[in-house]
Amino acid sequence: MILADKIIQLRKKNGWSQESLGEMLHVSRQSVSKWESGLSIPDLEKILKMSEIFGVSTDYLLKDEIEDVLPSETSAPEETARFIDPESANEYMDLVRKVSARFAWAVSILILSPVALILLGVISEYTALLSEGAAAGIGLTMLFLMVAGAVTILVLNGMKLSPYEYLEQEEIALAYGVEGLVKKRKQADESRYRLCIALGVALCILSVIPLLITACVGMSELVILCMVGVLLLTISAAVHLFVRMGMIWGSYQKLLQEDAYTKEEKETNKKLSFFPGIYWCTVTAIYLCISFVFDNWDVSWIVWPVAGVLFAAIMGIAHQIVSKNK
Repeated sequence: MILADKIIQLRKKNGWSQESLGEMLHVSRQSVSKWESGLSIPDLEKILKMSEIFGVSTDYLLKDEIEDVLPSETSAPEETARFIDPESANEYMDLVRKVSARFAWAVSILILSPVALILLGVISEYTALLSEGAAAGIGLTMLFLMVAGAVTILVLNGMKLSPYEYLEQEEIALAYGVEGLVKKRKQADESRYRLCIALGVALCILSVIPLLITACVGMSELVILCMVGVLLLTISAAVHLFVRMGMIWGSYQKLLQEDAYTKEEKETNKKLSFFPGIYWCTVTAIYLCISFVFDNWDVSWIVWPVAGVLFAAIMGIAHQIVSKNK
């Protein structure tokens, strides 16, 4: 087997395109194509680099008579990291930036879904515009429509991101220039990220003030229930900021394999991947049961912030346990 055939075989075995291999060798795709077609031969420096990249000896590459030495029989790692070229990295970051706004609006809609039911209940109780039954019927209809719409948005846009789930679970290798590209975009968004997080935290803290003031001064139940709507509106705005910038910032961390996306953390995340789905389905069931059985839509919203805090605590403990067992 000649050198050209060996380059083709090794490149395809690793799942790399000619352009990807060229990026790693700092040459153009056309150069790789000429090597593989036998129109030109790589210089010694490129031979040495290919030996390192493919995990084979230079003898295997240069000597036609050596045909039975495969990369898996050398000192190369058994699992090859998935390769990310500049085009793939940009496509992923652009997609996350695009769908993050939709995810943020969907989550905000879920938080606001009980507001119509609460306000219509207030109207039916204190005015003659709506009967209690009509208010409940219209309010529940609006709630289910908002939840259905938000879930549809989450599912459809989640499917768009599903091809990139490997970034959370597998080790990746960045082509030449990709790390600098990602860091540049991350740096450009850093001040905006910090501002959004700080503003979101401030909104969460301030959201309870109107409700506390109305309760302390002894205002009517009508005013208090209206302030609950204001509270949910404020929290939804804060969560919108968290989700929008959190997803964008997370895309940078995934590509750079930082914080929660290092190789060690990915192994832990694989073992705990089943938990979030079970947890949030259970929380949703509890929220709906409390709301429908006790008809306390103006109070049951507290399930979500409590569940969020508990989720972070439980996941932290689980990570510690899994890490110690490893």
